[in-house]
Order: sequence, then C-alpha cells, then structure tokens
Amino acid sequence: MDALDAALRKMRDEGLGEAAVETFARQHRRLQEGETGTLPEAGIEPVAELPDAEELPDAPAPLDEAVVIKLNGGLGTSMGMRQAKSLLEVKDGMSFLDLIAEQVLDLRRASGARLPLVLMNSFATREDSLAALARHGDLSADLPADFVQNKVPKIEREGLAPVSWPADPSLEWAPPGHGDVYTALVTSGMLDALLRGGYRWAFISNSDNLGAVLDPRILAWLAGSGAPFLMEVADRTSSDRKGGHLARRRSDGALVLREIAQTPDEDLEAFQDTARHRFFNTNTLWIDLRALEALLGEVGVLDLPMIVNRKTVDPADAASTPVIQLETAMGAAIGVFEGAAALRVPRSRFVPVKTTNDLLSLRSDAYVVGEGRAVHLAPERRGVPPFVDLDPEHFKLVEDFDARFAAGPPSLVACEALHVRGDVHFGAGVIVRGEVTVQGPARVPDHAVLAS
Repeated sequence: MDALDAALRKMRDEGLGEAAVETFARQHRRLQEGETGTLPEAGIEPVAELPDAEELPDAPAPLDEAVVIKLNGGLGTSMGMRQAKSLLEVKDGMSFLDLIAEQVLDLRRASGARLPLVLMNSFATREDSLAALARHGDLSADLPADFVQNKVPKIEREGLAPVSWPADPSLEWAPPGHGDVYTALVTSGMLDALLRGGYRWAFISNSDNLGAVLDPRILAWLAGSGAPFLMEVADRTSSDRKGGHLARRRSDGALVLREIAQTPDEDLEAFQDTARHRFFNTNTLWIDLRALEALLGEVGVLDLPMIVNRKTVDPADAASTPVIQLETAMGAAIGVFEGAAALRVPRSRFVPVKTTNDLLSLRSDAYVVGEGRAVHLAPERRGVPPFVDLDPEHFKLVEDFDARFAAGPPSLVACEALHVRGDVHFGAGVIVRGEVTVQGPARVPDHAVLAS
C-alpha cells in the first residue's frame, strides 16, 4: 500500500466523509508531484483600490435568506486553555459566545428576520459551546445548531505516509485549516439543509472577532452586485505584516489571497511591504450558497490552494517525528469563485484576540460594546488600539494572566503603549496614560496612575 492509499484508508476508518477524503487526496497528490504551495511575487500584482463599506448606501437587505456562521473550532491552546476559546470571558462578564448570541438576537429583533446562528465546531469544542449557547434560547432557527469540522492525518516528511504516534494517537491528526468550512458544510449535510431552508447568503467569521457583525448594508450591496463571494479586507499596518494579503493574479487579473506560509523566502520582504500590498484579509467572508453548491459539483470538493505546514508530530517535542500538515485557508476561495469581490472595511470590524495582550486591551475601557452589541474601540482612541506588550513568561497563559489582573484590567483608554517586564501584579482601578513600562517583580497599588 503506498503512502496516499494508507492515508485515505486511515481517514475512511475514522468515518470521515468522502468529500473530506477526496480533498485530502488531491492535496497529497500535488505534494507528491512536487508542488510547494507557494505563490511567488512574480505571479501577482498589488491591489490599488477597492469599494469602501463606509460609502455604501442604506438599502433593503435579504436578511431572511441569511445565516451567520462562526468558526469555533479553536481551543486557545496557545494561551493555555483546555476548552473553546470562545468561552473565555472578554467583556462585562460575557464570553465571546455570549456577545455573538446577543449580536444575532439584537439584529433579529430589529429586522424580524429568522437569521440563524450556526457554529462550525471541532470535536473538542462542541459540547461546551452548544451548552453555552443554549442559555440564550433558540439561535439556530430551523437549522441544526452546528456542524463539525473535519481532520486530516499528519504525514511524515520522508515518504509522505501517515504518521504513527502510539504514545498519543490523537497527535496523528491535524485540523485542515479553516478552508475546511466548505468541505464540512458538505460532509455534515449543513449545505443541503441551508439550501432546503431557503437560505442563500452565508456570513462567515471567526468567533474571536467581535467586530464581525452582520451589516445589512453589506448584504444588500452583495446581493445586488451579482458577486458569488465577498472578502472583507482592511488597511494593513505594521502589526499586520505577517497576515494574509490581497493581490491580483497576473495571469488573469483575478483576486487572490496570499498567506505568509505560501510566500517563498526571497519574497518575504515584498510580502511584508504594507505600502505595496495594502489590504489584509480579516477572515470575514460572505458567500452565495447557490454559487457554492454549483462550484462544489457532484464531488463536493473546492480546489483551494494548498498550504504546507512543517511541524513535528508532537508540537511540544522538537525531537519527535517531522511531519507535514496539509491545510487550506477559507479566504483562498476568492481565487476560485469567478467574479469574486473584496470590500474595504473599517478597522472596527476586526477585533481579534490571539494573545493575552489582545485580551487585556479588549477587557479594558479602550474597547466598548456599542450598537448591535458590536465591540469596537472607544471614540477617544480615534481608531488606534493601545499597544500592549506583556512579559510572556508571566502573562502568556490565561491562568497566569488572570492571577496578575485579579482586580480587573487597568484603564487603557488614554494609553499609547504598556510594556510589562517581569512578574507584576496589578491592583484595582489602575490607570495607564501615554507610554509606560512597568518592571517587576512588583505590585502596582490600587488606583495608581501610571503615566509617561
């Protein structure tokens, strides 16, 4: 049995759907044939101008044909979490999922539309997340509450066979990237359920981005445009230099997404040039589900660009077997849908939490909960978030972070930058103004004012 056959048998034995199996097979064959999954600078050109969401007019939107899908498969392991990251408390005693539920319910009440909320969970996040959402009542309308993402076998770098790791067989599997959303819609039966229910427009975003709220103006514009796919992009800054950027394919002028993992080493400087490549992917997408069904065809496979991630089978053990994880990005579908579009949106629609630095900013008064329960920067911030740099030795894990901010976050609404070095505990009611560095070990007393 060759390497590919062994991998496909492993997937079928695990009960994965044929669309997932075929998607992996196509990527594995590309890898065997020498494809690297890179997109060199010579094959693309920058995008100069785009339509602007802030200039869209108010217009009737087909909200009753829309569904909100949140990607909810992450455990927040980089922050030491062992449950869905979306269950983390982020604002006023509410978790990501609490706020997402309220965002959808507010829009339902205002519009009268059925507007279901559906999660794409992983096996690890499903039970706890559904229990948390159930506290808000029936959010999925006439649809199942969720569907579950697929998984793929990690393959050995030498020979490309599925890796074996008896010490912990769960480490033999990897998530296939959020590009799996299209395959998982098929394998779960959710796409059929959506189309049968009369839903046409899917609004898809990450559960850790509380700025990504369904905007009826964007939906109305998309429905009238004839575009089958829309990506929300924002202006790149120096902090976005490693995020995927929008470009045009030189061969046909079509929009494409390039991730840093797809960039040859010699093109990294161009990739990180934010003046050249101006727009980054916020990972918030709008999709015409009828167009998606037509593009998937009978096989149920969307041929997305392959991302080759080189790791070890046990991420915590650099000496463990070197493996490849084959992944795709859901935004890469912009290069697959004919007539796909991109829309420039304000930074307020992009409020991700990837580290405890982000978490501190979000929990502080630098961010507020506004209309429709959208979370955005306080007006005094003038669109610029505070820069937070916490010592990772003491603040990287949520448990350690919470212990050092046990009395609550400091006020950051007037903070330009907060640098914390060493073991520092913060008291209640601390105020940070300007650019401040705190050196530990130390305890910042209650109601202290730290100013530059």
